[in-house]
Amino acid sequence: MEFNKLASRGCLLVTEGNCARVACFNASFDEGLPPPPAKWKGKCDFNWTSCNNKIIGARNFDSGAEAVPPIGEEGHCTHTASTAAGNFVPNADALGNANGTAVGMAPLAHLAIYKAHSMDLYQNEAPWILTVGASTIDRKIMATATLGNGEEFDGESLFQPSDFPSTLLPLVYAGANGNASSAICAPESLKDVDVAGKVVVCDRGGGIGRIAKGQEVKDAGGAAMILTNDELNGFSTLVDAHVLPATHVSYAAGLKIKSYIKSESAPTATIVFQRNHHRSPYGSRSYFIFFERTKLGKPWHINVVPPSQRHCGFDQSAHPDWSPAAIKSAIITTADLHNLENKPIIDETFQPADLFATGAGHVNPSAANDPGLIYDLEPDDYIPYLCGLGYTDEEVGLIVNRTLKCSEESAIPEAQLNYPSFSIALGPSSRTYSRTVTNVGAANSTYSVQILAPSGVEVSVNPDKLEFTEVNQKITYMVSFSRTSAGGEGGKPFAQGFLKWVSDSQSVRSPISVMFE
Repeated sequence: MEFNKLASRGCLLVTEGNCARVACFNASFDEGLPPPPAKWKGKCDFNWTSCNNKIIGARNFDSGAEAVPPIGEEGHCTHTASTAAGNFVPNADALGNANGTAVGMAPLAHLAIYKAHSMDLYQNEAPWILTVGASTIDRKIMATATLGNGEEFDGESLFQPSDFPSTLLPLVYAGANGNASSAICAPESLKDVDVAGKVVVCDRGGGIGRIAKGQEVKDAGGAAMILTNDELNGFSTLVDAHVLPATHVSYAAGLKIKSYIKSESAPTATIVFQRNHHRSPYGSRSYFIFFERTKLGKPWHINVVPPSQRHCGFDQSAHPDWSPAAIKSAIITTADLHNLENKPIIDETFQPADLFATGAGHVNPSAANDPGLIYDLEPDDYIPYLCGLGYTDEEVGLIVNRTLKCSEESAIPEAQLNYPSFSIALGPSSRTYSRTVTNVGAANSTYSVQILAPSGVEVSVNPDKLEFTEVNQKITYMVSFSRTSAGGEGGKPFAQGFLKWVSDSQSVRSPISVMFE
């Protein structure tokens, strides 16, 4: 889709963070953008400046004890806003790495930003509009930890000093003294540890930012840092703008490095910076996206992240009549299960990722603009769902902004909501649910069902063929789930699969997650 088609569209961003002043002070942010539409009634709650042609609305809806304007010095909101609708920024780089043009998904779109009360991600209650996790990039900005025994462990660092000596330095594990705070290089934890002039191994985690760990090493006189992953993060390393020579290595590498330290009376190491980019095993073609990373001890650290999956602006521009539920459906049902090398997506341990790691898969923006079928929802469709979840009349009324009685509504079970996925709690009794799909593809089209049933589950669909004769035609089908004798074998509480409607030109896939009761 051409970027200029997005000029008359906008993005709405609701965030718990604050949008930094730089977004409005910097004239380049709205260069080439038209003024806000005449029908726009929003405003900016700023005392120090006005909106521009990029940010046309910014308000605070967080009803805290002290109202504050939607501005700040941290970068979370700026990051998300620029990813969604950042303008073209030529000659962008991060500490001299990966020169190129930085751009968001909808660079000519206007932005309206609203600060709201924050809630932890894991406290989200369905139905979400959309919850998106990070993907990865297909290359690394290398920094190699080289040990005195000749072993080398590739890691990553955005800070690539040209003058760091290649000579081996004394190597020490910060947690060798048995102090848990020292192991994670927490602030002031190394003041009584002899790290001066040494390469210091720090463990990731503990609520301490990765860059903050390096700052502690630097403050204590350390020459360099090797940051080792915890087991949970496995091989998932991050490229940071460290404050001293450093590299972030995998959990497996960390175990070997610590083993080497224990085995030697005078262990040594250095870090070799290659100042170029090596392909990693995740894909064959990709690109870098840079953003201001916060929560790493200090604001405005630069980081590198993979291509974002925030492309709702494209769907909304191509289909202005689509509801949020329709956009979500298009994104979910067209997501990819394979990476750019056409191999299964892997997790942080290099094993095939399960449904809880991938969700529906990796977002495919082009496919999402032409999904074939969508699972749509109107606002009132949520009322039976909310009543079925056990909310009181008053609570549901607050959500839908009107008075109602759940006793007068036809409450539905959670899995009955017309979602583009199935999350089923399955016991001895079978469960049957309905779904309604809307044809947004070719008027005359026929879809046949394909099922990859979760292990230990029998899945049947009726009808098994959907025949459409016009655009926007709706057809309802039924899905039954029955537990077989193999359900839950080996103590496995979950199983996964998918249901897919396939035509000559479209594939509409819904993930299935089953929890055995």
